[in-house]
Amino acid sequence: MPVALSREDHVRAWTTEERAAVRAVVEAILAAEGRPGVEVSVHLGDDALLWQLNRTYRRIDRPTDVLAFSAEGDPIPADRDFLGDIVISLERAEAQAEEYGHTLRRELCFLAAHGTLHLLGYDHETPEGEAAMTAAAEAVLHRLGIDRGVGP
Repeated sequence: MPVALSREDHVRAWTTEERAAVRAVVEAILAAEGRPGVEVSVHLGDDALLWQLNRTYRRIDRPTDVLAFSAEGDPIPADRDFLGDIVISLERAEAQAEEYGHTLRRELCFLAAHGTLHLLGYDHETPEGEAAMTAAAEAVLHRLGIDRGVGP
């Protein structure tokens, strides 16, 4: 399965709609970037998990909304089957969905898109990089009908 979804035991399960939408977004980005069929895992955690991972791997002592862990190198070579892991904080996703005025499903899809783009070598260290990354994510979300304000 190209997109594997999992969660922490104490975090609520993915809904059927979230599962389908997140899979579709990740697969669409991989196809658009010329990497159809590679495997990506998307894990739903909480702020405590993302805080621990952020502190351990980025030396940043606070929670974050999404982290991406490349299977090998940055970006992963084109001949690899497993691209890497994406970890999303459900707590951050819920808060951000409310803050931005859109659905949780939309926020989870945006974060999965963002993480997938990181795995493909995108970054937002410069304004140009951030603009390219946001445009790539939003283009796929729009094409799939997952726009801001769209209901579940």
